Amino acid sequence: MHRVAYPFLSALGILLASCSSQASPPVQAVETTGVHPVSGLKVIPLTIAQNGKTHNFRVELAQSSEEQSRGLMFRTELGPDEGMIFPTQGPPQFRRFWMHNTVISLDLLFIGPDHLVSNIAADAVPYSDAPIPSSGLAIAVLEIPGGRAKELGIMPGARVTW
Repeated sequence: MHRVAYPFLSALGILLASCSSQASPPVQAVETTGVHPVSGLKVIPLTIAQNGKTHNFRVELAQSSEEQSRGLMFRTELGPDEGMIFPTQGPPQFRRFWMHNTVISLDLLFIGPDHLVSNIAADAVPYSDAPIPSSGLAIAVLEIPGGRAKELGIMPGARVTW
């Protein structure tokens, strides 16, 4: 039995050595993996278009109730073209968010049934438990880094597609 194991172990060692010499993909290879390295959520492309300008984002998709409850809590950074989208489960409805245990400031973009931004809660205060409501029925809420909507000129009426 030992004679069979030794050739197997030698072959395994050669295989492992050849694998370790290859460069590992970077941790933030979100575009190739489709999964965010911190949250483990699926990452999808999202565009915001307004006044002839289009802004491209890669956003984490929070689908389940648990994923939506956690959101971006405890995260200490978010890239300028990153965010998280919270699709409404079921028919469009009024949505309310808060910043409980959210370390970084965020812009919350409430997206209506027509895929247009209905209202923006800019620079939401970290850790605040104050409710942040939609101004109308929403099919989703998009969170992006605080101040980013103003920086890009995104206002209510912008078209969001994902």
